[in-house]
Amino acid sequence: MRLEISCQDRVGIAQKVLGIFVDYDINVRGIELKQPGVIFINILDLDFSQLQQFMPKLRLLEGVTDVKTAPFMPFERERNELATLVKTFPDPFISIDTKGNIRLINNIASAVMGMNSTGIIGENISQWLKGFNFPRWLDSKDVLAQTRRLKFQEEDYVADMMPIHVSEDEGTQILAGAMIILKSELRLGEQMTAFKQASDNNFSGIHASSGAMRKVIREAKRMALLDSSMLIIGETGTGKELIARACHSASDRTENPFMTLNCASLPDDAAESELFGKGGEQGKRGLFELADGGTLFLDEVGEMSPKLQTKLLRVIQDGNFRRVDDEQEINVNIRIISSTNRDLLSMVSTGEFREDLYYRLNVLGLNVPSLRERRSDIIPLAEYFIAKFGQRIGKYNVALSDDCRDFIEHYPWPGNVRQLENVLIRAISLMEGTEVLTSHLQLPAYTREHGYLEQEFEGTLDAAVKGFEADLLRKLYPAYPSTRQLAKKLGLSHTAIANKLREYDINKKTVKI
Repeated sequence: MRLEISCQDRVGIAQKVLGIFVDYDINVRGIELKQPGVIFINILDLDFSQLQQFMPKLRLLEGVTDVKTAPFMPFERERNELATLVKTFPDPFISIDTKGNIRLINNIASAVMGMNSTGIIGENISQWLKGFNFPRWLDSKDVLAQTRRLKFQEEDYVADMMPIHVSEDEGTQILAGAMIILKSELRLGEQMTAFKQASDNNFSGIHASSGAMRKVIREAKRMALLDSSMLIIGETGTGKELIARACHSASDRTENPFMTLNCASLPDDAAESELFGKGGEQGKRGLFELADGGTLFLDEVGEMSPKLQTKLLRVIQDGNFRRVDDEQEINVNIRIISSTNRDLLSMVSTGEFREDLYYRLNVLGLNVPSLRERRSDIIPLAEYFIAKFGQRIGKYNVALSDDCRDFIEHYPWPGNVRQLENVLIRAISLMEGTEVLTSHLQLPAYTREHGYLEQEFEGTLDAAVKGFEADLLRKLYPAYPSTRQLAKKLGLSHTAIANKLREYDINKKTVKI
């Protein structure tokens, strides 16, 4: 049985405790001072009458505060804990002494050796592991940890070899042996595969409560592990760049640069210089060179000019390009992720976008739904934004009113997540109190029945009707290029349609058919 004796931490207390066991002729099989003021003692099991006699004597000792039975000695738990860990370790584990003789092996090591562990204990490690001089390592002045490729049972293994030291009272380290952990090629491959899997942390900044958005994240995580070009399609403000960055961070290229170019923000010449760099004496590296080994994100790629489309296609095909005003070929290894809010396939059919480039960019396609298509994400996003920006300006416990929650949940959000974020930032910055009301939101007026109308609308009803009429005719004209066809479609006379087309300057020269 085991006893746990709580006592004062002072010189001589252990001797007094042990004296009681001597007085009652009780053999002590083990004693452990695990921490100051606690003594564990292992003795043979006693019958009840013996316990009744000597337990009160222990409790009455000066300095003893409590005596109780314990289920095990601390070292017994630690020993069994270590033994269980070693035996069940998924890789071969071998412990050796300072002479290189095997002291301990686990189950998988003995299985690889094809022998029972009792038949292996005491044998020299050099008989089993080939390709490393264990005696020289163990006899060296400083035995340092090593990682080596070795032969174990004629198979290649990577061995992590770590010395075991015991510390003396004065701090001197004495070598007691070493332990060796072996990893097979198969195990290393499994671990590398697990390591390369997309981490949830890389996508933690993307809020996805709706089923539609969770599906997007699942697909993005799988695409992140591939190295093909990726096209992210979605309306403005849906978070396309956020997803692109998460895919880069979850890929093998995460340690290399993530560079971005907004294809709609720069003139053609400037965009070409930004992408490919400039030659000459004052050479300048472009984004392709800067992103070498990493990812290049082309935002709004549908706005790219035909000239740049042709140059981009060549880089994707063979990885080579030239700087502007330079003849030297440069080779890069990059992954291209593109985004667009336009219908590229429709642009291909009208000749605005190269078909071969489209299929090069759209090897992996991802469609990001608009905010109005994932309404269950709206309130969690809104609460995240108000908490984040409220804390930034010292406004804590900011909340949405019930009316405001209902309003933003049913608003169409043409600018999607970016618009929602900006509207809430402005509301929190200017409002008083800690509750966001619908009146704090600066948005175009909206009703579920009639949609929304810009509050800044100026002009007359007649002008608004004419504007709508002109837009409608421009959209229909390519499909119905004859005035008679268009008149029949709209239920008007041929003359009326002809007059309207003339008034709005809609013809085969001004509208591409």
